[in-house]
Amino acid sequence: MATLTFYGAAQEVTGSCHLLETRAYGRILLDCGMHQGGKATDRIEREDFAFDPRSIDAVILSHAHLDHSGLLPRLIHEGFSGPIYCTQASAELLVIMLNDAANLYERDLEKDNERRARRGEPAKLPAYSKKDVEKVLRKCETFSYNTDVSLSEALRLKFYDAGHILGSSIIELKISENETEKTLVFSGDLGNKDAVLMNDPAILKQADVVLMEGTYGDRNHRTIDDTVEQFRDILHDTWQSGGNVMIPAFAVGRTQELLFYLGKLHAAGELDNWQVILDSPMAISVTQIYDRWLRSLDCEGIKQLCSGDQTLLRDFLPHLNLTVSPEESMAINRIKTGLIIIAGSGMCTGGRIRHHFKQRIWNKHNTVIFAGYQARGTLGRTLVDGATKIKLFREPFVVKARVETLGGFSAHAGQQELLDWAGNFENQARFVLVHGDPEALDALADKLWKDKGIRAKIPFFGESIAF
Repeated sequence: MATLTFYGAAQEVTGSCHLLETRAYGRILLDCGMHQGGKATDRIEREDFAFDPRSIDAVILSHAHLDHSGLLPRLIHEGFSGPIYCTQASAELLVIMLNDAANLYERDLEKDNERRARRGEPAKLPAYSKKDVEKVLRKCETFSYNTDVSLSEALRLKFYDAGHILGSSIIELKISENETEKTLVFSGDLGNKDAVLMNDPAILKQADVVLMEGTYGDRNHRTIDDTVEQFRDILHDTWQSGGNVMIPAFAVGRTQELLFYLGKLHAAGELDNWQVILDSPMAISVTQIYDRWLRSLDCEGIKQLCSGDQTLLRDFLPHLNLTVSPEESMAINRIKTGLIIIAGSGMCTGGRIRHHFKQRIWNKHNTVIFAGYQARGTLGRTLVDGATKIKLFREPFVVKARVETLGGFSAHAGQQELLDWAGNFENQARFVLVHGDPEALDALADKLWKDKGIRAKIPFFGESIAF
């Protein structure tokens, strides 16, 4: 008998972490992600494992986003010594993602310890270090999509394209015990079929247990055509008002799509005379990785990017400016109008976007555009929910800038896409819903039953199921 225990993304969107226990292999973590929101030190200190990391035999990673991978260094620091299975593209992205997260954590820890020293309090010890990140990267064992991998005589693994970000995977595990074979499918994060660079999520038809995400289980996205039209109109209105546009964007996935659509608007003569600034060293590095993998992505409508040496960074948006150093980023403040600033973090929990808010969010002529999900407890969610006052760097700021959300650029499947993907399973698979707020998962479970005749369980944190 195998069991699944849910230690993250159980009735919440972030912190994906599910423990699979089998006689066929031992104890396997499906993802090891951190929760998002607040300072890096606060996040890490809240993340106590509900299991002994030394007891974990392996990790299987669905993709490189930090809410799925961000606690891998701490897992190593606390005694995990097994392999980490993922795709090659995910491993390449982890180099950037985990090192960037470690830099933020070390910076916040240093500031916290300076304050503690002034108060005569003992310094906090680090929960992990850069050396732990290096160990994570060395432990990655990578495989291509659609490749059968034998982890033991009784356990087989296969990754399928989830269409969410570069390298994202649907995980299939075939477990043999007592002369029977059971199949567990973990969707990871399923992609939006309208996403321009990503392939559509792979269709699977056989499973005994399906662990499926439900981030947008309660709603559908706007069509991509409507979204691009909305994007164009918001940009034009802000241009006419003499303002600037600030776009908090995830470095992986969202930034690359935004660059593509800005390029399309430019090619159509619909971008006015905006100066586009990508103010994120991390996003620049990630886009360079995307450029190397363009031929493996969905090239529909962008054949010129996939058939030669063209790249997203160099060719598709001629007026793109890249700022790497802090000095270059601060110099942006001297330009008063005509800027589209794309910067991290995507949920405004840190990064350079908060500095741009400090300079511009109080100005009614400016616009903030959110192009992705904003988790509860993040500054991004606070702004989307209509806050008129916020705190930045311990100072109060009034929010007078226009705040807009573009749902169609989401990297997650909408409700109908989730229903369609689930409906492809031909046998009576047992569905378990994770990675969603309670109301979204409740709505998805209700629709699965009404539209597909599929009963779905919504586990709570720490709950186990056997199969």
